[in-house]
Amino acid sequence: MSIERKGPAELARRLSARARAQGAAKAWRRETYLLPRDAARAKAREWFDRFPKAAYMTEIEFWRETDDGEIEFTIRRLPSAD
Repeated sequence: MSIERKGPAELARRLSARARAQGAAKAWRRETYLLPRDAARAKAREWFDRFPKAAYMTEIEFWRETDDGEIEFTIRRLPSAD
C-alpha cells in the first residue's frame, strides 16, 4: 500500500483554484459617481435603501470633494442576496 504524497505545486494549484472559485462568487460590485453634494447624498441613500448594509455589505469605499465642490465617490457592495 503506497501513500501518494502531493507536492507543494499540487497544493498551491488546489488552493489557487479554490480561491478563484470563492472570489468569483464574492466579487464586489462598484459604481463611481461625480455629483453635486445633495445629489451625492441622495444617491448614497438610494443605494443603502436598495442594498442594506447587513445583507450586501454596502459601503462608501472612497470619496473626495473636487475643486468645483462636487463629490466623487465609489460605493461598493457584495452581490450576496441578488
